[in-house]
Amino acid sequence: MNAATEPVPPRSAAPDHARPHAQAAPPSRIVRGRRPWIEGQELVLIGVLLALWAAMGLLTPTFLEASNVFAIFYHVAPITIIGMAMTPIMCTAGIDVSVGASMAIVMVVIGRLVRDLGAGLALALVVALGVGALLGSLNALLIAIGRVPAMVCTFGTLNIFRFVALQIFGETQLAGVPGTLKGLGGSLADASFLGFPNAMWLALVLTALVWFYMRDWAAGRHVYAIGNDANAARLAGVKVRRRVFELYVFCGMMVGLAGVVSIGSGGLIQQNVGYGMEMSVIAACVIGGTSVIGGRGTVLGTLLGAVLVGSVEAAVIHLHLPNQLTQLFVGVIILVAVGVDLVRQARRARR
Repeated sequence: MNAATEPVPPRSAAPDHARPHAQAAPPSRIVRGRRPWIEGQELVLIGVLLALWAAMGLLTPTFLEASNVFAIFYHVAPITIIGMAMTPIMCTAGIDVSVGASMAIVMVVIGRLVRDLGAGLALALVVALGVGALLGSLNALLIAIGRVPAMVCTFGTLNIFRFVALQIFGETQLAGVPGTLKGLGGSLADASFLGFPNAMWLALVLTALVWFYMRDWAAGRHVYAIGNDANAARLAGVKVRRRVFELYVFCGMMVGLAGVVSIGSGGLIQQNVGYGMEMSVIAACVIGGTSVIGGRGTVLGTLLGAVLVGSVEAAVIHLHLPNQLTQLFVGVIILVAVGVDLVRQARRARR
């Protein structure tokens, strides 16, 4: 039989490994298009916040007083600052539950630096960012290079960091911390602009920067690609380990900044400082629409989630309700947010 009459096997019969693979898209194009300026869940959060504040204004007019608004946003500021780093981490399907313990180390180190050595705000900021970056680097090495699961790794470092913080304290509290840092964490009279804490303005600037990073930079869009499918992102040319490493170091730096903000006017720094911070930050992210399984989330949603958490805590106090109800209300909101996210993921999978 000559070549012209030989049967030709159908192309579909070729084994998968023998077929030429399509050229992978360049890393800068693996996530196409820009995300909308504001999403549905964020609009819902804005509505909930407006309703809550309106109701509290009617029930307890003092809730809307300038001093209370200042206090709410001062409390929200460190949650937001850390949330700006936690959001991209969670978008990669990671998490960092050691932020509260890391914050304790930063605060006691900076407290001693300011009290014992007379350091100023600039030096305190540099040292805080450096200490935070060092702690974040440990998590980054274990997770990005050692491939330890993020939850396991950061739960372990949470306990290690808390032990280190207690050793640095050396006593039940650090007393006599001067008000050197009050420019970032002082009172309404000396640390505010247009009635908002300077710390919250700083948090808003960070929100804008991270929002721009995640929406318009290729590196930021890689975060979503890693969360959706890390292997596919790697095949497309994304340096997954490097990107994850950078995110955990950045998280440590934001913990350092939040620690400086939280010291505020000085006074006392308690040993239990930072307890529960990780839960407040994660709650803000989840309530804001960040997916617990990665691939989805916005910093605007995290900002709104942080404000909602702070507002609920303030509402419980102003209504003279038991403090335990704060955890109950926030827990219910988290479950609802997670449930909505899981339903959304299931619908997307069926499509």
